[in-house]
Amino acid sequence: MENSPNCIRVFADQEQIRQCTEKIKHAEPVFDRLAQVLDLAGNANRLKIIYLLQEESNLCVCDLSDILGMSIPAVSQHLRKLKDAQLIQARKVGQTVFYSLRTESTGLLHSLLQHLETMPNASLLATESEGITIMKL
Repeated sequence: MENSPNCIRVFADQEQIRQCTEKIKHAEPVFDRLAQVLDLAGNANRLKIIYLLQEESNLCVCDLSDILGMSIPAVSQHLRKLKDAQLIQARKVGQTVFYSLRTESTGLLHSLLQHLETMPNASLLATESEGITIMKL
């Protein structure tokens, strides 16, 4: 491995560099997935949908439209992106489709929402369960 010609240092720990390079190489799929999730959560409306699905478990597009004050097509677009990323799942009951967080996604998404507590100007009130009930920014 060549050192960058622009880097000036007295000593380069080649073993440390090799180990870190290997760690990054093996963790690449995790970083890619996390970047995908954070990209989706970077949209305020999708973050609100994730939050609501964590709180209420099952909501239909009409419920989300009413709660968020958005059109059904707009909510549907956000749900499609979340579903394509395998963060949520759909369950049809009669003519109504209910959405919920996928079991595999709840840990990461819960951690993401809990992290909001540490952000400046954010106030999150915890429920008796592990969820979050009120978000004021």
